Amino acid sequence: MTDMQIDIAGQSVRLIGDDTILARAVLDAVSANGGSVIDAGTPDLLVVLLPLLPSETIAVAPVLEEAVTLAAAMAARGHGRVVFIASAVAAMPMRRFPQFSVAMAGVFATLRTLAMAHGPQVLVNAVGVGAIGEPLVAGDAAMLGHASVKRAGTIDEAVATVLFFLDPMNTYTSGQMLAVDGGWQAGYGRSF
Repeated sequence: MTDMQIDIAGQSVRLIGDDTILARAVLDAVSANGGSVIDAGTPDLLVVLLPLLPSETIAVAPVLEEAVTLAAAMAARGHGRVVFIASAVAAMPMRRFPQFSVAMAGVFATLRTLAMAHGPQVLVNAVGVGAIGEPLVAGDAAMLGHASVKRAGTIDEAVATVLFFLDPMNTYTSGQMLAVDGGWQAGYGRSF
């Protein structure tokens, strides 16, 4: 588990989307930092986990629709945070996976639209992950050839970035995707 500490005591956290080892690590970190995990209702903090392994047969629309509904409810209540966990492909398409790239670009557009629609009451951001885990739970092995750190990222590194966006001390970041991709996007220009 990540060593990053934030104070979210008394805040409810809900995760929607894929139930993966990364999802469980996020929920463990949230609980360790005082958040109470809920399975239904409108939370204070919403984590939206999208498919992270490239596939040409993904369906993100139902999860995005639920996120849109919950973000509107948070705004009506007057506060909240939404953090999407998506592939770094949201900001930099992979030619080997065109449909996956399109789906992730839709996630990026959704988070920015929600940030505009529901600010300042709700902050909406994303963690864009590259190749994460051994074996990989996110990304594609081919990404490693273009990552400047020349290794897969860890689940803890991805979780720490989610915690950064959930941290109550972070009050001025919204509509952004922070890439946790080992420099993959920076090296992408080398004919990926």
